[in-house]
Amino acid sequence: MLRKAALLLMITCVAPPVFASTVKDDETALAGIHAQRQEGNRICMSSHYHYGSSSGQKTRKAAEVQAIRDWAGFTAWEYGTVWGRYTLAASKDMKCSEAPDGTWGCHVEARPCRARPKRK
Repeated sequence: MLRKAALLLMITCVAPPVFASTVKDDETALAGIHAQRQEGNRICMSSHYHYGSSSGQKTRKAAEVQAIRDWAGFTAWEYGTVWGRYTLAASKDMKCSEAPDGTWGCHVEARPCRARPKRK
């Protein structure tokens, strides 16, 4: 009986804050292995770049969008969604080209950034 009460207490008092913080901020521990610095209202990886690419797209715009999605998807997978927002990334560079068959492809690189946490 005492074990059940202790388990119930742990589940109702301890578990919710742990799970809530996991859902709210899914940053992985891998983000901490890279040097970071504040740049304006965001925290950016100082010199670590991520890359994304696309090919076989009908238009240049579609190729750009796909390359950005590729960059964001891998970055979010590796560091958490807070780092996977291309709109916050720094040192962005994109190169696109049209293939002989008329399709487009792009290559993008950028340093991952996240919004600076608000002070409490």
